[in-house]
Amino acid sequence: MEKLLITVCGRAGSKGFKNKNLKTFCGLPLVYYTLSAAGMFLAANPQVRADICLNTDSQDLARLVADKYPEVVFLPRGEALGGDAVPKMAVFQDSLARMEQARGETYDFVMDLDITSPLRTAKDVENAYRLKAGRPDLDLVFSVTDSRRNPCFNMVRDCGDHVEKGIDNATYTARQQAPVFYDVNASIYVFRRDFLANNTTGILWDGKIGASLMKDTGVLDIDSEEDFVLMEVIARHLYDTLPEFSAVRENIRR
Repeated sequence: MEKLLITVCGRAGSKGFKNKNLKTFCGLPLVYYTLSAAGMFLAANPQVRADICLNTDSQDLARLVADKYPEVVFLPRGEALGGDAVPKMAVFQDSLARMEQARGETYDFVMDLDITSPLRTAKDVENAYRLKAGRPDLDLVFSVTDSRRNPCFNMVRDCGDHVEKGIDNATYTARQQAPVFYDVNASIYVFRRDFLANNTTGILWDGKIGASLMKDTGVLDIDSEEDFVLMEVIARHLYDTLPEFSAVRENIRR
């Protein structure tokens, strides 16, 4: 049986968007959408034995989760991991070490689900997990979306008093000729346990990575009030038109 640790990580406060992890999204707490998608994935995959933990320094977030999802293990985040400059990899590693010590066993995989990605379907979670579980050669799988711009063709870089092509040696005349690029959307990460535990640089790119594709309109970076409002507009459209998105909302514990 596969052993999986699912981490949900969120700091108290946020300089870009204050208390974003505590926001109510389309009438329900933002974090519940992540926990709903995780629960749906696990219900559909009984061969996966999983623990879910919440790593946070926010007592308000911890209480919010405990109110409806008491099975989620609360890991109070220490001050050393609470700063803006702390790499998220360190928080993943902290969660893994503490959960393995508490459970007295070793996980096979660690999956992180970002709180600020409410438009994530259960199938998105399963696709990322299955890609990693089926590919022992991959150290990490993360979610991506189709890129709307390509640095080989229609992106430029700032060179001070002028701009230049995003990639200097690109000579393509049509985007269809250029290599395929994706946007990393930070919604889902699935790590091989040893790659995460033994990483000393905090850099994801040290391993061999696979990409799991998600719907591009389903995930935006929520870094401002405007981002949040726009995400709610997109969400209402997706709930009305695509059952896989509305299913996650309907599955939230009330």
